[in-house]
Amino acid sequence: MLGCADIAVRRMMPAMAALPGTEVTAVASRDAAKAAVAAAPYGAAAVEGYQELLRRPDVDAVYVPLPAALHAEWTEAALRAGKHVLAEKPLTTDPESTAALLGLAAASGLALMETSCSSTTASTPTSRKLVADGAIGELRALHACSASPGCPTPTFRHDPGLGGGALGDVGVYPLRAAQHLLGDELDVLGAHLVRGPGSRVETAGGALLATPAGVTAHIAFGMDHGYRSAYELWGSQGRLVVERAYTPPADHRPVVRLETRTGVEALQKWVQGWFNLVLDADDQVRNTVAAFAALVARTGAGHPGDGGAPDPEAPLRQARLLDAVRRRAALV
Repeated sequence: MLGCADIAVRRMMPAMAALPGTEVTAVASRDAAKAAVAAAPYGAAAVEGYQELLRRPDVDAVYVPLPAALHAEWTEAALRAGKHVLAEKPLTTDPESTAALLGLAAASGLALMETSCSSTTASTPTSRKLVADGAIGELRALHACSASPGCPTPTFRHDPGLGGGALGDVGVYPLRAAQHLLGDELDVLGAHLVRGPGSRVETAGGALLATPAGVTAHIAFGMDHGYRSAYELWGSQGRLVVERAYTPPADHRPVVRLETRTGVEALQKWVQGWFNLVLDADDQVRNTVAAFAALVARTGAGHPGDGGAPDPEAPLRQARLLDAVRRRAALV
């Protein structure tokens, strides 16, 4: 663990400890006492300083939950130290750095994965299946939003020097949903980023995208808002709605709500037909860790592309989309 961020302590370390193929070996922090507290529940070594952790021969892979502006530096350092890397989103703050890291990982025979480009919640494949089977007729539009309440005092999310800002922090979720549900050929038609009073970074924004077939994606996000985490797909015959669509709790049972001209159905588990209620709980964090561990195993066996491994180019396509939104917003 290259850092003791909240997501690392609260979600990732428990998932790593629970899976049979992973073990929390060492936790690093610039503060030795903080590392000791985080490491204690797992019997892991507490390490002062990130570079010290990378020197350890008992560490096969590292998870990087540091502020976004530090991802490139420490992901590169980890790869050059011979470690596989799982990095928090976004992998870097620009497409060029993302491409360089992906190239370095490939040349070094090491696994590199970004959390938001790995597994999705159970609702995503179910939604894709329903749309493909014509449940809402011809697809017309996607509306996706992600927002979180503001903090009483500024954090690294409000520091431009640390890669802060709503686009990379919460905007990545609905934009990634658009890529998952509509495909990667998305043209950014318009975008706007809002800087709140006294803020040095954007605190909200929106974007309008379109596929080559003319399906539009309406994106909204913010980090000083009432909580929202949802998407809906509009079709010629109805719509499909998913709430709490991104980073849900481990025990959350997603509801896929289908509204058509004939009524409303709540769908549970896709079997052979339409008539179910609520999806099974599906721990997204556990899925991510399991996918990364499997990717490490495949990479070590010399077969990084086998067995349904995460798409290695997904982080780059995501970085390019974020960059396109930021560039388009600068033109408005």
